[in-house]
Formats: sequence, structure tokens, C-alpha cells
Amino acid sequence: MGKLILLLIVTMSILSCAVKEKPIFKGIEDIKVVDSNSRLITLTATVLFENPNDLGGSLKSDAISIYVNDIKLAKLSSESFDVPERKEFTIPLKVDISTDSILKMRGTDAIGSLLNSLINKQIKVQYKGDLIYKTFGFSYTYPIDETEMVKLNY
Repeated sequence: MGKLILLLIVTMSILSCAVKEKPIFKGIEDIKVVDSNSRLITLTATVLFENPNDLGGSLKSDAISIYVNDIKLAKLSSESFDVPERKEFTIPLKVDISTDSILKMRGTDAIGSLLNSLINKQIKVQYKGDLIYKTFGFSYTYPIDETEMVKLNY
């Protein structure tokens, strides 16, 4: 009898901790140029989520493309991030872009666009790709397409 009650309690506990809905993507903020020199441009951003579920999980970025002034310059992939239960949480993104990759682009106006951005002291940064949420056999893909004008400080 005691084993039956224990089994019933464990079963009810597992069923009450179900994934009711996917975590809510709230946006990307704080897109910044954290470093820029003659060899490298480093960009960072923060992805905001809220998990309304009683269970956590993991999120992973899957080849997020980075565009600067509408020119694709890099791809970003990351390790899995733990998703806390019933909380808002953030995921930091960081990407290093080689200035050589900008200079080697032929047939584009990459150099003119970059020079124009330097004169205007701002660049257009776009993150485009997918984040994948996984927990206990359930998965969901979040399409990311966020653009922001970033001020250059020099």
C-alpha cells in the first residue's frame, strides 16, 4: 500500500511540472561595439527571455548571422545556456569581426559603407538566425531578426 501511495505522489509531481508553453522571447537589447581597432571589431548584445514553466531547459544559438550596414560579416554559434524555471533570464552574445573580412569583400560597397559609418559615428547592426529551446523531448526554434543603430564612441 505504501509503495502505491509513493508511486501516485511521484506520478502527480511529474505531471504537475509540465511544460505549459515555450519560453517567451522578449527581444535583443544593448547591442554595442565594445572594441574596435585596425584588426578587429567586437560586438555584444543581450537576448531577453521569460520562462513561465515549472521546468527549465536549455537554449542554444544556431548560426546567428551578423550584418553590419546590411553586409553579412560573421556567424555566431554558442554553447547551451541553462534556462531557469519561472524566471526572466538573459543570454549574452559576443562576436569578433575581422576588419580583413570587410576589406576583402569585392563587388560590394563595404568599404564605402564602413567609411560612411565612421563619419556619422554610428553603424547598423542586425542579428539574424535561430535560438533553439530544448527540455525533456520538447524543442522550439525562435527566429531572431533584430536590428539596431549603434553609436560609435571614439
